[in-house]
Amino acid sequence: MSAAETFGREAATTLPGTPWSKLPELLVPAFGETVVMVGVVMIIVFALGLPLGVIAHNTSPGGLFPRPRLHAALNAVISLGRSLPFLVLMAAIIPFTLLITGTTIGIPAAIVPMVVAGTPFFARLVENALREVPPAITDLARASGGSDLQVIAHAQIAEAWPAIIGSMTVNTIAMIEYSAIAGTIGAGGIGYVAVTYGYQRFDHTVMIATMLILIATVAVVQAVGDYCVRRARRR
Repeated sequence: MSAAETFGREAATTLPGTPWSKLPELLVPAFGETVVMVGVVMIIVFALGLPLGVIAHNTSPGGLFPRPRLHAALNAVISLGRSLPFLVLMAAIIPFTLLITGTTIGIPAAIVPMVVAGTPFFARLVENALREVPPAITDLARASGGSDLQVIAHAQIAEAWPAIIGSMTVNTIAMIEYSAIAGTIGAGGIGYVAVTYGYQRFDHTVMIATMLILIATVAVVQAVGDYCVRRARRR
């Protein structure tokens, strides 16, 4: 039994509304679970979404290796992944989640749909960032004798790196929001506390505290992301 579940049972039987002094023992472990969940998801999303976005951009007309059919297929997959609401997606891929993790509840079960939702979203952002790279930079890299891989790494990605960092920031914030939604399947984290101990038990103290934590977390992520973008643009 998690710390949140233990605390919740005690609070439900002894407290009409959770005192602020009791909140840290409930919210600190939950915040740690959210950080782990989003951190693991973003590592996987970056590893999958960056190459997917690069391939989608370079198989398009005007890319390094145009492949109309492949581009159309990738574009359809990315668009499909972005179009489904996250709650619907979680329910739709339950058999796949069960196959991968062996469970449909908890953090592992939340990571799978979060990755499935986050990867096409990030891939599209990467594709858009690469599209903004001036063609002259790519042409110059190719004229200098660079291979396709060298052009991608040292011209396209290097030039679009600040925008890619900004895309990571946007995607991380979206994953924080998705982690809160994943609380409905008992994924743990701040979202689980908000749903189970705030909403279902009408505990306004817990609801307000979880909202403040989520707002502050998003603000910090945005500030760090903006700082990293500014640093990348100076280089």
